Amino acid sequence: MKILDTIVQSEPVTKGLSEDEKYRVITADGAVYLLRIFSAKQYERKKVVFDRMSRLSDLGVPMCRPIEFGICGESVYSLQGWIDGKDVEGLLPLLPETRQYVLGIESGGILRKIHTVPSPENTEPWDKRYDNTIRVRLNVVRECGTRFEGEELLLDYIEKYKSMIQNRPQCLLHGDYHIGNMMLDSQNNLFVIDWDNADFDNIGDPWVDLIRITAAAQKSPHFATGQIYGYFGKHPPEEFWKLFAFYVSVSSVTAIPWAIRFGQEMMEEIIRLNRDVLAWFDNMKNPVPTWYLPDFYVQYIDGVPCKLKAPFDFSFLKKYGKVFKIYDDQDSGNICFGVANGGKRYFVKFAGAPTERSGIPAAEAVANLKRTVPVYRDLAHPNLVRLLSAEEVGDGFAVVFEWTDGECMGKQYPLSRQKFLQMPSKTKLRVFNEILSIHEHVAKQGYVAIDFYDGSILYDFSARRTVICDIDFYAKMPYINNTGRMWGSSRFMSPEEFTLGAVIDEITNVYTMGATAFALFGDEQDRSFEKWSLGKALYDVAAKAVSENRNSRQQSIRQLISEWSKAKEAKP
Repeated sequence: MKILDTIVQSEPVTKGLSEDEKYRVITADGAVYLLRIFSAKQYERKKVVFDRMSRLSDLGVPMCRPIEFGICGESVYSLQGWIDGKDVEGLLPLLPETRQYVLGIESGGILRKIHTVPSPENTEPWDKRYDNTIRVRLNVVRECGTRFEGEELLLDYIEKYKSMIQNRPQCLLHGDYHIGNMMLDSQNNLFVIDWDNADFDNIGDPWVDLIRITAAAQKSPHFATGQIYGYFGKHPPEEFWKLFAFYVSVSSVTAIPWAIRFGQEMMEEIIRLNRDVLAWFDNMKNPVPTWYLPDFYVQYIDGVPCKLKAPFDFSFLKKYGKVFKIYDDQDSGNICFGVANGGKRYFVKFAGAPTERSGIPAAEAVANLKRTVPVYRDLAHPNLVRLLSAEEVGDGFAVVFEWTDGECMGKQYPLSRQKFLQMPSKTKLRVFNEILSIHEHVAKQGYVAIDFYDGSILYDFSARRTVICDIDFYAKMPYINNTGRMWGSSRFMSPEEFTLGAVIDEITNVYTMGATAFALFGDEQDRSFEKWSLGKALYDVAAKAVSENRNSRQQSIRQLISEWSKAKEAKP
């Protein structure tokens, strides 16, 4: 019996530009598949696609596994494995740069595997096949009447470098290899989908398959860089860049007549793409695109990637355990690790490595981290990450804390932040109360909070507990602003933190707490009541806390807590 005959449930799939009918189907035994239906006249072509997918699946290319192909009534169908996952295109902006880069490397390796399938014997030379098709498309471009500034620069580049396509090798191509045709499953495995593009019969110069990378470059230069590096296993040769710029120019220009079929909005998008191409290649003066990041360096520690400016010896981490997570997006000069040792896990903060985002020397980062040790000891609190030890190690300095399973509110971790901000208001109110509690404790201990921001806030969903994880710049009072623009996120900083010679004290921290309230319940930039999610009484308390005039704010954290508590009890 055909699997097709056992389908008991179907749901249309509408994503994509394909004219095929697509369905998510479930069979009697509970298996889930992707069903595609085509007209009978496409039988031969679709059978070629199915066979090609089968060959690549056998090679280990991660994809919707081809299951069954045949005729159903007056139509042709293809049944493939279903991937439960998310589109890479939508997910990329939510991932840390290191993860984007590593996914790019993985996608480049997959493409290289696809290209191991050779072209059929007696395939016509690539330059003739390509020129026959592209010449027609370029003539249509010249005739369609659509013009934009710089178009001639692209056409001139194409004319100048078209001889480079002579004597190019040929192999099997995906034909539409871009982030819109990639998915991540629930286990974060990368899959390639949509094998139905028929340009050049999916046989041609392997490098032409990389041109759709431009879709990724617009969203993630790190992914695009990683894909090219992953494909070559190193930085590509100069010859590649010249030919890449040629293929990208041809692709972007000849997309204009294609876009006409899909209306004005698509046309405007393609015109923007052509302008982007001109910008990437400096009006075709430089074949290496501006989005390529040749100095981006990733190092693996126990199989976990991290970005650095240069290689560094992290072998000392073995004394703490095996690394299972790395936080490398800090601009403080620190890099942080989750390590497991037996049944215990720890959070290790280290200074001394050439971190990618840091703008200070390693020695300064080490000195800063050393100064934090007494701060964490003095300010020990149930909502503060617990300090265990600190020592000089690995040509730097390490501070070891208890591990916390928490989601961070910081913008540098978009997926975590998304989950954090989707918490119900009741939970966020509890989080804010705990933030206020620890900062009342900070004031009582004679300290002032400096550089507190959303990246300092964790929430442990299982323990229902708020944890403050980064108080490195908290300082004893009295404290005077001796730098002008102090360290910190401007979204949380008071006017006095930008004013040389200003007093930084508990009233300053009232402002920080008010800014935190707006980050949790309103809008960080637009602090209007229209953007506020709670009642007017609570809004008034938060608005008072972020007054530009210090004298107009609550004059202590205790006063802020008192007014906030009363406002919570007020009727809406």
